[in-house]
Amino acid sequence: MEKIKIILVDDHQMFRDGVKSVLSDEENIDLVGEVGNAKDLYELLKTTNPDVIITDISMPDISGIELSKFVSENYPEINILILSMHTNEEFITKSLAAGAKGYLPKDTSMDELLEAINVIYKGENYFNKNISDTLLKSLISKSKPSKENIKNGTLTKREREIISHVVDGLSNKEIACKLFISIRTVDSHKNNIMQKLNLKSSVELVKYAIKNNLAKLD
Repeated sequence: MEKIKIILVDDHQMFRDGVKSVLSDEENIDLVGEVGNAKDLYELLKTTNPDVIITDISMPDISGIELSKFVSENYPEINILILSMHTNEEFITKSLAAGAKGYLPKDTSMDELLEAINVIYKGENYFNKNISDTLLKSLISKSKPSKENIKNGTLTKREREIISHVVDGLSNKEIACKLFISIRTVDSHKNNIMQKLNLKSSVELVKYAIKNNLAKLD
């Protein structure tokens, strides 16, 4: 039987001992090394060729994210599983961007850890439900347009032109002359803009336009 060769990286000896005790009972897993920091891992990789590296994120010298980036760039055949107490979006997305194939919280069950190892060994990604939910919420949040973008999207090309001229300090009469429309039409456009953006004065309009890149000051 071909065994999955694993290196365990964690700065807590007690945690490493706990994981080792579980892995040692698995016939298809061979723990070929354990280290307490990334620098020792780099040295170990010069003589040992694992299939999977299980690493924490928080370590005393080099983080598990930096470790993942180094390994994925220099040893692309090695699959990385992050096992960390940090389960917020930032740590998860940075780990995946660095090349990690899977991410699990440290309080995960040993059965799930073994399942993740076997999945990642095949080159596939693995996340438990909590991690998947965090990633999904992040994706949904980023895909939603902001309130400002929704408001801005309702503005017509002519309204945007008028906003630009208001920011430039032009009066309604000057805007009318520049756009070859009547002053009454300018007034009408400005009223529509104010209603769409829920603003009450030209000063508020100028501030809003600059803040949301609808116009720039020269």
